Amino acid sequence: MKTSQKFLKLLLLVLCVLATPASGWTYSEADLMALSLEELTRLEVTSVSRKSQKVSEAAAAVFVITQQDIRRSGVTSIPEALRMAPGLTVARIDGSKWAISSRGFNGRFANKLLVLIDGRSVYSQLFSGVYWDVQDTLLDDVERIEVIRGPGATLWGANAVNGVINVITKKARDTQGTLLKAGYGTEEEGFAALRYGGKAGDRSYYRAFVKYFNRDHLDSYGGGSANDDWNAFRGGFRLDVTPGHRDEFTLQGEVYSGTEGQQDQIYVWDPLLNYQSTPVSDTKFSGGHLLARWQRQLNETDDFVLQAYFDHSYRDEEVLLKETRDIFDIDFQHRFDLGKRHELFWGLGYRLTTDDLESAEIVMVEDEARSDQLFSFFFQDEMTLLPDKLRLLVGSKFEHNDYTGFEYQPNARLIWTPNSRQSLWGSVSRAVRTPSRLEDSGDIFYRLIPPMGGNPFPTKLVVYGQDSYESEKSLSYELGYRYLPGGGFSIDTALFYTDYWDHRSGEALDPFPVGTFPFYDYWLAGYAEDNKLEAKNWGLEMSVDWRVRDWWRLQGNYTLLKVNLGAESGSSDDFSDLVYEDSSPQQQWSLRSSFDLGRNWELDLWLRYVDRITVTYTEIDDYYGLDMRLAWQPTEGVELALIGQNLLESNHQEFQTEMGTIPTAVPRGFYGQVKWQF
Repeated sequence: MKTSQKFLKLLLLVLCVLATPASGWTYSEADLMALSLEELTRLEVTSVSRKSQKVSEAAAAVFVITQQDIRRSGVTSIPEALRMAPGLTVARIDGSKWAISSRGFNGRFANKLLVLIDGRSVYSQLFSGVYWDVQDTLLDDVERIEVIRGPGATLWGANAVNGVINVITKKARDTQGTLLKAGYGTEEEGFAALRYGGKAGDRSYYRAFVKYFNRDHLDSYGGGSANDDWNAFRGGFRLDVTPGHRDEFTLQGEVYSGTEGQQDQIYVWDPLLNYQSTPVSDTKFSGGHLLARWQRQLNETDDFVLQAYFDHSYRDEEVLLKETRDIFDIDFQHRFDLGKRHELFWGLGYRLTTDDLESAEIVMVEDEARSDQLFSFFFQDEMTLLPDKLRLLVGSKFEHNDYTGFEYQPNARLIWTPNSRQSLWGSVSRAVRTPSRLEDSGDIFYRLIPPMGGNPFPTKLVVYGQDSYESEKSLSYELGYRYLPGGGFSIDTALFYTDYWDHRSGEALDPFPVGTFPFYDYWLAGYAEDNKLEAKNWGLEMSVDWRVRDWWRLQGNYTLLKVNLGAESGSSDDFSDLVYEDSSPQQQWSLRSSFDLGRNWELDLWLRYVDRITVTYTEIDDYYGLDMRLAWQPTEGVELALIGQNLLESNHQEFQTEMGTIPTAVPRGFYGQVKWQF
């Protein structure tokens, strides 16, 4: 810690010296500093209402991470970039795994956050969550990441319970020419990317890219290697065609392949020894997708979008499970005006998911192959109550799935904009989280855990799914306010309260002994998935943007979160609250400071604080994180950068996985990067 304090003092001294702008300093017109706050509030988002609208006009808690935010933060992955958004909990589990959620209930298999990449859903039907280690693309091609906290189920459907994240990439015409990027560091043990964009005729643009990275293993929190090194290759393309003024076609796709290591804690029984085994294994993953989209503008107030994609993925976790999954999805949406006061929006969707699962050390599967269908319909009416002042949005999503049948998810949103500098909005929303494959009665999940309850032998814990398992339901109330008083300052706040019921619980079955010889006997503890938990969460989210000087910008956010979880009458679940209630920090804040130093030098500092959490009996201390980026553009199109991460608290723990992977220590790291665009 003394070394960290000395480093911080030295860093502040360097900051004081460098923060004075040199004479004749310049910066790129595309840079973050070139946008005024008024222009930033006019940034358009599409995830709130599935149409382009200004952030200031969105009746939801929305935060936009721009390409310049990504570039100047120095992050190398989408999960790292998401730390910039208020209301999200982002915790690193090991070298390749993350726990990410919105407004509580965090974990590796968090299941209340819908994630999209260019409108393509990437949540897994296996557990209703996201494999963050395979959600990647060339970050230089990301135009923005839209983060919506709170329900988005009316337009996006089930599992958008606590939020929606949509990663939106640039159009091909905005990525012309050649981009070369390479880097090396202490944790980033080599990465490289190549992208080329061109033009085919007068109305067609394309790009193609390849990238590769190799990341070093972390250390286990108790010392020694966690054996969680990670490498992956990815390539993709995008083609945009505009044959006329009314139509726009997009065809894009990617393929990927990689390997990541992990080390698991598994308790094994032996007649003479009861010991804890930590087997090292490799997870192999691969896949790809192909997406096609047709957008037609019928007139100024009438348009439709037809989108279809196919997604294939393969994942072999030696200890956990082997999974092959194919998804076909088609979606249609139509928007038109009805008179002067009503904008109607409706759509249809269909998804077919097929999988093939194979049992492993932790998960046993009875029904190895399965196909699931999802049918959906939504509508929304945006009513103008007072022109340019007051709007009301009402609508609902209707879905039919193969697990619980028919589900409905309505909401109502009201937004008042008394002038161009203020907006006040409120909403009431109902959302559901539908059952996953592992919660169905055809699947069995188990773990070996240490002796418990006075029993001297190891215990085999088995969790059964049930046909009677229902969707988890929630009702959310939100209130938000945005204010741009001028003088280079803006503030965005949101208050929320959510009631959850029919939440997943594990109901204990009577344990019983099995086996033939006394030394080999163990107790079988059984649990059945049920819906006997209730929960409430409430909190405050705030983000501030301050242009202190033309060459200095501050961006801060603060999150306050309270979660209460309890069992209904008659429930025997006495462990779920230990897993989820305190798995997200009650308080966290972030402060980013960006300087244009002159002579094409940039300095970025990112300080953040995360409160302590508790996950499955393990208390994880609060911590401070400090990242720094120093970059120089010696000539147009060339950038040299040095990035330091976790400079304050090296080797701190951020999360304790629920699946037995050993806890890891997040290290201090440095890497250098060269980027050349021509």
